[in-house]
Amino acid sequence: MSEENAIPVIEGPAGKLRPSKFPTKRDSTFDFDLFVFDMSDLLAPLRLFVRVARTGSFSRAGRELAISQPSASRIIAALEREVGAPLLTRTTRAVVLTEAGSEYLTRVEPLLDALEEANQAARGTGELRGVLRLALPISIAAREIIPRLPRFLSRHPALRMDLLLDDGRQDLVREGVDVALRFGELTDSSGTARFIGMNQRLLAASPAYLRRAGKPASPAELANHALIIGPPGMSSAGWSFEREGRTVSLRVKGRLTFTVNEGATAAAVAGLGIVSTGLWGCRAELASGALVRILEDWSMPSQEINAVFPAGRGAKRSARAFVDFLIDDLKELASPALRGSQGGVKPM
Repeated sequence: MSEENAIPVIEGPAGKLRPSKFPTKRDSTFDFDLFVFDMSDLLAPLRLFVRVARTGSFSRAGRELAISQPSASRIIAALEREVGAPLLTRTTRAVVLTEAGSEYLTRVEPLLDALEEANQAARGTGELRGVLRLALPISIAAREIIPRLPRFLSRHPALRMDLLLDDGRQDLVREGVDVALRFGELTDSSGTARFIGMNQRLLAASPAYLRRAGKPASPAELANHALIIGPPGMSSAGWSFEREGRTVSLRVKGRLTFTVNEGATAAAVAGLGIVSTGLWGCRAELASGALVRILEDWSMPSQEINAVFPAGRGAKRSARAFVDFLIDDLKELASPALRGSQGGVKPM
């Protein structure tokens, strides 16, 4: 066997050499990337597995890590042989985790995160590296978070971010989320959260709709209007209003109901009715005049906004830094009376 085609070996127990199970040489068939046999050689397949699991694609994961798709597939196959179980199911449409792969991911990913945290602490430079995985409601992500990302990322050029956008509440551990923004009551008692601010509930409609249907003067008059219900207005208790110590609750039936806030806001702008939403979900439309607030002299219950960290492991340094950034940068959206308590850590 020529030196070029020799099977790579690594130092095993008691100084003995054993063949490597992971491809390390580039050849004409698979275009394998060269992996140096040190600690990074043992971690590289794990990092690749995490990215394939999170992206659902060998090609995308390979591009992220500068590895060709055939090489990525071969490395994962070798990892599965090493583990002794199939970790991924490959189909023509997608790559999905097996049951064993899902369990493996929940154990391996925190270990890789902890190692990255240790490396950053040892460097002592304050630089953030690795991948920060965020779970965000669609509307708040598009309207308030993504426009602020350039300022944060410019401070941490070596940091990458994955944004999981969904108006539902994700399983933070299963999805590998480092921090999530949650609106409303926190029901999971196993994690920790930091208070970000309050999302003021309100009613709004387009000027065209109000010219056509008139402007209600009291909550009772809403019964004569077309109502648009988005996520903030879906409470089974209906809509509640308060003024000068008097509380009024209404059972409402929407002409249009949406599972995402963006749809409800767009319907209101189109003149389809009165929407119940949060200030964070229509601030731009109110500023531009596309929507007009109604019943301003009545208050509706506000929603807490919290940054939630997954249970079972400490918060990543990059997650803590990002939440600190948000708390400072979103001050103008928080209720003035509550700004002094922003950022407090609380158990869930």
